[in-house]
Amino acid sequence: MSLATDAFVAQIAAVEPWPENAALYQPLKSEQILLSDNASCLAVQAFLKMCNLPVQVVCRANAEYMSPSGKVPFIHVGNQVISELGPIVQFVKAKGHSLSDGLDEVQRAEMKAYMELVNNMLLTAELYIQWCDEATLEEITMPRYSSPYSWPLNYALVLQKKWEIKRKMKAIGWASKTMEQVYEDVDQCCQALSQRLGTQPYFFNKQPTELDALVFGHLFTILTTQLTNDELQEKVKNYSNLIAFCRRIEQHYFEDHDKDSSSSYSAKLSKGPALP
Repeated sequence: MSLATDAFVAQIAAVEPWPENAALYQPLKSEQILLSDNASCLAVQAFLKMCNLPVQVVCRANAEYMSPSGKVPFIHVGNQVISELGPIVQFVKAKGHSLSDGLDEVQRAEMKAYMELVNNMLLTAELYIQWCDEATLEEITMPRYSSPYSWPLNYALVLQKKWEIKRKMKAIGWASKTMEQVYEDVDQCCQALSQRLGTQPYFFNKQPTELDALVFGHLFTILTTQLTNDELQEKVKNYSNLIAFCRRIEQHYFEDHDKDSSSSYSAKLSKGPALP
């Protein structure tokens, strides 16, 4: 979009209050969604909960293809459709809700740098494991990703997505990495996050920001998703303050809000998604 269009959308967003029927769209929870998409969807849910903005989670088999960017999740608010955490944060900010207004310029820059780290390391590692590790691809990714569709469409969609991810990995220099190198990257990312968090409840002390939502989405999903082995989980489990961080956000923003709701992440993800 042009700058003029962006400004117009921001003005419209600011005028209209947050509706009660706002919806967040994601793939089917129990049989389709993959680790990386699950993490991204949970990050946006956490962010909206931290902003105290209600949203109804809607699961659709074709959510990826409904999204304006081709990525999940996306939210439908009034007559606006916005996908991915970054644009959603900006949209919510235009409505007067921000988790990072209390940060100074140096802290904002630091927050953005750590968010880039998470996206460049954790998200990329998740995609690599799903689509480039043959065991995970055959046992988990292919059956889940193709589950809503019949042959030959299911086969064609898997091949298309696999080619897309492998092309991305080649472009960023990950195509030649081994699984051990990927796990080492994850460990280095977790080490950096653990050092930054320290003994604080959140990354910038007492109040969460969008960084906390993003980190929670990825770490909690890694910790609660069953893969072909436990190596990815073990990298996160090495850092006790990150485990406590995930539990803190789960208890405060999910268990307290969702104790009577079937959409509770703590209820659905405690043993990981059901796998084919």
